[in-house]
Amino acid sequence: MSFTVSKCFCNAVRTLSRSNYTSAISLKNLHPKSSLKITTPSPEQLADNKIFTGYIPVEELEITYSTSSGPGGQNVNKVNTKVDLRFKVESAQWLNEEIRQKLININQNKLTKEGYLVIRSEKTRSQQLNLADAIERLRSLVWKAAEPEPKQSEESIEKIRRRMEKANRTRLIEKKMKSLTKSNRQAPTVF
Repeated sequence: MSFTVSKCFCNAVRTLSRSNYTSAISLKNLHPKSSLKITTPSPEQLADNKIFTGYIPVEELEITYSTSSGPGGQNVNKVNTKVDLRFKVESAQWLNEEIRQKLININQNKLTKEGYLVIRSEKTRSQQLNLADAIERLRSLVWKAAEPEPKQSEESIEKIRRRMEKANRTRLIEKKMKSLTKSNRQAPTVF
């Protein structure tokens, strides 16, 4: 064989061996049954008993970036790392009506006059980490609003009623004692 032919043959064998080689810690070996395609998650279909799945459509949020305050030197003055995440609660179709009303009631201080829920994050120096923090805080607010109201058992209602009665009795006894003390301080009336 000539030198060029053997060189081409060696290069071909080398590329074939490289293309078939997979490391022991490659994603294909670690997760053999999963799809390795990068995809955006789609909203899951809601089960009958589930109101919120945790999916938040980012395209329906208004996200703005600005320079954050605090220490950081030149990075703080140049890079827009602060995240303002806002969305109109009443027109959020990805939320159940019940959750929307609870969000409005729970977070009245965070709502603007126009009905926007505003979440700000400037926790880190990274824009992406601040965005992730803001979305996670929004998700936790929605989860809190999605929790069902805890129902009290008959036993606990009875306990509360007994405690209230006892508190009222002790209050009235203390009131009567104070009244007697004050009446004893006055001079006796003579007929």
